Amino acid sequence: MINNTLASYATSTTPGITELPQSETGQKNIQELESTLQASPSLPLALVSKQTWLVFAAAVFLVSVPVFIEAPLVRSLPTLSLALTGFWVWLSFTLMSRPATYVWGDLLLGFSWSWLAGGIYWGWLRWEPLWHLPVESIGLPFACWCLLRNWGKVGNWFYLGSLLGTVLTDVYFYLVDLMPYWRQIMVVEPENVSPILQAAVSQVQTPWGISWAVILGLVLLIAGTLPLTKKQRHWYAFGGAVLSTILVDSLFLIAALTA
Repeated sequence: MINNTLASYATSTTPGITELPQSETGQKNIQELESTLQASPSLPLALVSKQTWLVFAAAVFLVSVPVFIEAPLVRSLPTLSLALTGFWVWLSFTLMSRPATYVWGDLLLGFSWSWLAGGIYWGWLRWEPLWHLPVESIGLPFACWCLLRNWGKVGNWFYLGSLLGTVLTDVYFYLVDLMPYWRQIMVVEPENVSPILQAAVSQVQTPWGISWAVILGLVLLIAGTLPLTKKQRHWYAFGGAVLSTILVDSLFLIAALTA
């Protein structure tokens, strides 16, 4: 159904595509639509470059949203937070129905997977860190399926970049043995969090903790900056999502140090 809708949309609204036979596969329809939107001669080079950097900035912002906005919301209104996933998906397809806003709908669709995972985990499973990565990976099969068909590259690469940042952050928690502090923070009252954070910071400030922070930070930095050399929007979405992990983790560390 989605393939037929995109094919109909491409033939009626996208300049340069006059007819796509309905017997063609959905993959061909989608590839022609996206290539037209990304390489249209009607878009000046400066505008394309500007939009690419806007995609990067939007990716950085969207990684921060689940951390600083969804997490507090989901603790008090988990059902509402989960239901908002449907709104994000609806809005993403609405934006993708117009050439001028297609890329933003694409990006928002990838963000929907991160929001869904956050709603499930922080709403009902946050007491057990072992469930974090499996839940965060809930959109991985869909993202891989879409990318194999060359569809939704901006949003799906954003989701993969966000997931990579989450994986490396959780790996650090395992290596430095911070999981016990995670469990404690999730069950105590807010006024009792400060001593737990101070104990966790002491663990981070050991030579072992500092060494792994530097190693994984460099991995994130390389993984986030190398894609930016390709000057394509989906790689900027990936790079922005990865690099924003460093920003978010740094803010958490600063908050813990000042607790």
